[in-house]
Amino acid sequence: MPQKIVKLTVKDVRFPTSLEQHGSDAMHTDPDYSVAYVVIETDGGMKGYGLTFTVGRGTEIVVCALKALSGLVVGKTLEEIVGDFRGFYRLLTSDGQLRWIGPEKGVIQLATAALLNAVWDLWARAEGKPLWKLLVDMSPEQVVSCIDFRYITDALTEQEALDLLRKAQPGKAEREQQMLKEGYPAYTTSCAWLGYSDQQLTQLCTEALASGWSRFKVKVGADLEDDERRCRLIRQMIGLDKTLMIDANQRWDVGEAIRWVTSLAPFRPLWIEEPTSPDDILGHATISKALAPLGIGVASGEQCHNRVMFKQFLQASALQFVQIDSCRLGSVNENLAVLLMAHKFQVPVCPHAGGVGLCELVQHLILFDYISVSADLNNRMCEYVDHLHEHFTSPVVIRNAHYLPPKDPGYSCEMLESSVETHQFPGGEVWANRLAKALE
Repeated sequence: MPQKIVKLTVKDVRFPTSLEQHGSDAMHTDPDYSVAYVVIETDGGMKGYGLTFTVGRGTEIVVCALKALSGLVVGKTLEEIVGDFRGFYRLLTSDGQLRWIGPEKGVIQLATAALLNAVWDLWARAEGKPLWKLLVDMSPEQVVSCIDFRYITDALTEQEALDLLRKAQPGKAEREQQMLKEGYPAYTTSCAWLGYSDQQLTQLCTEALASGWSRFKVKVGADLEDDERRCRLIRQMIGLDKTLMIDANQRWDVGEAIRWVTSLAPFRPLWIEEPTSPDDILGHATISKALAPLGIGVASGEQCHNRVMFKQFLQASALQFVQIDSCRLGSVNENLAVLLMAHKFQVPVCPHAGGVGLCELVQHLILFDYISVSADLNNRMCEYVDHLHEHFTSPVVIRNAHYLPPKDPGYSCEMLESSVETHQFPGGEVWANRLAKALE
C-alpha cells in the first residue's frame, strides 16, 4: 500500500546547555542546544522523524520555514518521492518564491534538511533498515539518482559518481562486517569546551583516556596565552602518541589565523578547524598553504552552505579535511554529493557532530562513506560529543572510542516524547520554570 503523507508537525525544542557552558566556543559563548523537530505522518499510520540543529534563539525562524515548506510534501506518497528523489530535492530547493530567501543556504536550507531527514527516516523505517544499511544496499545507480548534480558537474559528473561507486563495490560486504564488529573511529570534543575550567578539563580528559579515547579536540580563539596554556595541559596529559585538533569556530581574519596557529604549532595539532569565515574559500586556501610546512591541515564544513561551496573548497585545495553536517546541507541527498566529491579529490571526510542529534544522524553517513565510497580509514574519524543522547529513542552507542552501527530502522532522529514536551520552547516545563524564576 502506498504511504501518503497526510500531516507534518514541527516543534521548537531547546535544552539550556548554556547554564554549564556545554558547547561554548570562541564565537558561541552561551549556546542552548536546540532543534526544529519534524514529524511527518502517513495515512498508513507510519511516522518519519527529522530535525535540524540550532543553538537557541532563531529556532522559531526555522520552524516558520518548515511550515512554509510543508505544502510541498503533504499530499505526496513516499513512493513517488523516493521514485524521483532528485526531482523532489529540486522541488524543495527551487520553489519559485521560497528559493529567494536561500537559495540552498541559511534558514531555508536548514528547514529543507529537517524535512528531508524526516523523509529519509520514513523511507528507512518502511524498508525495515537503519539508514546506513538502506544506503549501503542501494545500487550505484540508485544512489546517484538521489543526487542533484546541478552546479557541480565541472567537479563531478553523474558518470564519474557512478564509476566511483562501482569501483568501491568489491569488498563492501567485508567492510560492512568490519564496521559491525569494530565500529567507526571517533574523536571527542567533550573535554575542552572554551568555558570549562582547567579542573573540569583535566577531570574529563583523565576520564576519556581511561575510556580508551586517543583523539581530542580543543576549542581555541579567545586568548592566545590561554590557548597555549590549555593546549599544553591537554598535550601533557595525552602524550605525543595521541591526536590533538584545535577549533577556532570562525574567530580570526586570515593573517591572524596564520599567526595564531603558528604559535600553537609546537603542540602538534593535526588540524585547525574553522579558522576564519566559513564562506571565505580563498582565505582558507591561503591559510592551508601557509600552514602546510608546519604539518597542520585546515578543516571546515559544519557551516558550509551547500555542495557548490564544498566543490569550490575542494577545487581550491582549501581544505585538508572535509567536515560534512547532517543538518546544515540538504539532508542525505546533498551529503552524498559531497562525499563523492571529497573522494574524487582524495580529501578525507571527518564529520561534524555533537549538538542535539548530530551524532545520531551523521554516524549513518560516515558508515556509508567507508563501506560504499572511500573504503579508507586513514586520517578519518567522526566527532563525538557526550551530550543529550538520553533524549533519543535510539541513542548512539560508543565502544572503545568507536561508533557502533545503529541497528534500529530509520535515521535515529526520533526523540522521546517526554523530552520533546518538557523542553518545548517556550511552554515546556523546563522553560516555563525558568521564566517563572526570572519573574520572581
